[in-house]
Amino acid sequence: MGKRKVPDQASSPAKRHQPTRGPEQQQLPKNGVTNGHKKKQILLNAFDMSTVGHLSPGQWKNPKDRSAYKRDLKYWIDLAKVLERGNINALFLADTYGGYDTYEGSLDECIRRAAQWPVTDPTIPISAMAAVTKNLAFGITASTSFEPPFLLAKRFSTLDHLTGGRIGWNIVTSWKKSAFKAIGIESPIEHDERYRQADEYLRVLYKLWEGSWSGDALVADVENDTYVDPDKVRQINHHGKYFNIETRHIVDPSPQRTPFLFQAGTSPAGSSFASKHAEAIFVTGHDPSVLAPKIANIRKLAKEEGRDPQSIKFFCTFTPIIGRTDEEAQEKLAEAKKYASTIGGLVLFSGWTGIDISKIPLDKEITKEDSLEAHKVTSALSAFTTTSKTIPKWTPEVLAEVAAIGGLGPVCVGSPSTVADELERYMTEADVDGFNLGYVTTPGTFEDVVDLLVPELRRRGVYPQEIPVGLTAREKVYGQGQAHLRDDHVGSKYKYDVYVEDPPYAEDEKKAS
Repeated sequence: MGKRKVPDQASSPAKRHQPTRGPEQQQLPKNGVTNGHKKKQILLNAFDMSTVGHLSPGQWKNPKDRSAYKRDLKYWIDLAKVLERGNINALFLADTYGGYDTYEGSLDECIRRAAQWPVTDPTIPISAMAAVTKNLAFGITASTSFEPPFLLAKRFSTLDHLTGGRIGWNIVTSWKKSAFKAIGIESPIEHDERYRQADEYLRVLYKLWEGSWSGDALVADVENDTYVDPDKVRQINHHGKYFNIETRHIVDPSPQRTPFLFQAGTSPAGSSFASKHAEAIFVTGHDPSVLAPKIANIRKLAKEEGRDPQSIKFFCTFTPIIGRTDEEAQEKLAEAKKYASTIGGLVLFSGWTGIDISKIPLDKEITKEDSLEAHKVTSALSAFTTTSKTIPKWTPEVLAEVAAIGGLGPVCVGSPSTVADELERYMTEADVDGFNLGYVTTPGTFEDVVDLLVPELRRRGVYPQEIPVGLTAREKVYGQGQAHLRDDHVGSKYKYDVYVEDPPYAEDEKKAS
């Protein structure tokens, strides 16, 4: 099949942007009470990336948009101030380690359309944003595939100190061929194997963060010239299948010790990993019916691991286009379509799913069999090939609209009331706890969230009026006083007072045989 040319600007009808709401959704209670019980509070994260084209490529062409200025520290400082003003839970920062080269078998369109290219390091601006905020937390994406656990442990401990405990880590396992080739490795690690590696990686980190330092090791004893008591800093001797570590953690315990743990991925291997390690899970689905069974499955697996299944918080990708009225929001959508890069969106879709969409006829239904790449985001492939009443058939023609604005997740266009109805529908029908809110334009989307959506959510009683100053990222989710890992989390067995070193991998292997 020859190359399929698609228009560069999104121009198809906006059916997907109209939330499907029956009478039961239109009449949701507005007072924050359902059947006499207080409604669950919505957690909102702002979803951004240190790149020009995040989930809505092409908007850099809009004169109002400043996404091309993210290499200027002022962008991040201004954004942090806006999010702080709205009591947004966290700024969740995506990251990637290579370009998307599945579309037409080349990196060229990824580069040309600024489809998550170029990308700078998301950790660098955090200190500046923390300095101008008191409550905003920061979720930073980092991979278990590219650096030794010791280095990641040092960096996140440092950030947790500098932010007063407002750091979360979005754990990812890397899959892009281009990223592995960039560090001299010819082929990515096989999907399930990389989760097994990540499981050991996390256990090494728990040992460093939780088990290396006693809480009273830092004595600052002037008379005896002793700043740290070395007898209270344990050496970690980990000899596993993937990692061999003999060291003490080089950073003293930070406010949280272990950063708040996000994770993305709902494949069988990803779900198993999440049920053990994740405190919050980033999920994507164009309809609550797609998400509900995945969320229920992970909660079930978490219960089998001895965890409270409700302690895992699920955040759904969601891109709102908000106006003071539904009509004004539709005008904003129409303007966004003028600048949207359809090809940029399809580059992202192809990269995520391993499907070279350029080779598929416009009206052909897309299936998992179209994914010819061994390395991809399995949960993304599932999301884009699972149908629902909202999208009964996935074709390149449907994707040409969907991929250009909002990327992975649902887009809702309307007044604050319309958008709030849809958020509550996802919470009710899919059992999500919050949302990673993507932007179309920045500035623009996040200001509308703070100035228009947050007041509506507060009016309904599903969003806090204010929060205590000085909470850690974990306390903001679990409540004041829960700065450290919960007792039912696997990392708690590595805490200093109960620490027992795991036997070497070779010894386990002998026992198994």
